[in-house]
Amino acid sequence: MVRSPTREAASGPRAVARCDDLGAVPYSDSAEHLFRPYLGSAHAATLDRIAAWMTEAGMTARVDAAGNIVARYEGRHPDAPALMIGSHVDSVRDAGRYDGMLGVMLGIETVAWFAERGHRFPFAIEVIGFGDEEGSRFPVSMLTSRAVAGVLGDQDLALADAEGVGLAEALEGFGLDVARLADAGRAREDILAYVEAHIEQGPVLEAEGHALGVVSAIAAQYRFRAEVTGVAGHAGTMAMRLRHDALAAAAEMVLAVERIGGAGPEDLVATVGRMEVGPGVPNVVPGTVRFSIDIRAGVGAVRDRAADAIRAALAEIAARRGVGLDLALQQDLPATPCDAGLSGLLADAVRDVTGAAPRMLVSGAGHDAMVMAHLAPVAMLFLRCRGGVSHHPAEAVDVDDVQKALEAMTDFVTRFEQAWSGAGTALTEEER
Repeated sequence: MVRSPTREAASGPRAVARCDDLGAVPYSDSAEHLFRPYLGSAHAATLDRIAAWMTEAGMTARVDAAGNIVARYEGRHPDAPALMIGSHVDSVRDAGRYDGMLGVMLGIETVAWFAERGHRFPFAIEVIGFGDEEGSRFPVSMLTSRAVAGVLGDQDLALADAEGVGLAEALEGFGLDVARLADAGRAREDILAYVEAHIEQGPVLEAEGHALGVVSAIAAQYRFRAEVTGVAGHAGTMAMRLRHDALAAAAEMVLAVERIGGAGPEDLVATVGRMEVGPGVPNVVPGTVRFSIDIRAGVGAVRDRAADAIRAALAEIAARRGVGLDLALQQDLPATPCDAGLSGLLADAVRDVTGAAPRMLVSGAGHDAMVMAHLAPVAMLFLRCRGGVSHHPAEAVDVDDVQKALEAMTDFVTRFEQAWSGAGTALTEEER
């Protein structure tokens, strides 16, 4: 395992090396593969390591009320609002090393690059590593960015993971209080903009020969929890014609989800990614099945039509097979356009670094940026990933691409400073 020298100059290769460093125990809860769920022991170890790197880069670091790691590089005066750069530090099970984490490392490298040159801005720069984007532990995702953006709303916080550990208990283990989760919220006037660098998690940039791309919008997303209730019975004595098999019904429902997702435009996708069968015994006809449904599209109306069609199809299957169906909406994320002004600055930066017109993309994957758009204007930089593979150990990036991403990020921050300073702020010329 390669460890980066602490006094090495800011660089894209160092960002990659640090992601690799965080890819194993103690930064993973599993010795067999990378798994870094929210509020686990690996999460705690990771925050300690990241905090040290943030401090080395010239920032002050803290863990907020939601378990996010937040660092601040002060501006020319201490109360200045901040440009926020970030992504997430949690992972799915059996994950790759760059999803989310590379964006956090690039945020640190961006600040380090300016700190090495002694450059301060008329605003602060904050780097944030969100604790829970993936939803790989508790049955909701982007919980911690929603806390920061102040959009927790009526979210039920009586959540438990697969082992029955509640969110309140997990937060307590971090020295945090579930009743104070919303204290992570930030005021609109304190955050000027949010920028996120992320691997594409798709094949477009690689197929078209682009190292970098600029995100124009993030797709709308629904997430449902479906529960099918049939009648459990002995597999040897319950006649086939008399069965109300929850799993057989659920299997037909999964195929309906696939059919409807595949019948729409190219940007529509529908996925069943998790299923639990009860009682889960070989010689018992399944009596209950719970499964997830994820529906996404670049346009909200397309997503909504697909969701309506899936609801109708599942209800018909349940009625025909004589099983119960409970379908609960767990997450509703609208399509999120990125800010045109910020995206223009980022596109100009990419053009300068790569010498080519930037590729604009719609992100089919959800990101913390879509939540942060409730708090501040957002922009996203995509990096090419090998084969478009993500959420898998084969996830890979080219260090030269990451170096270009760092150069684009520093170029963007410089452009942002010029645009912001010339926008008629209340700062004096001396403060600027």
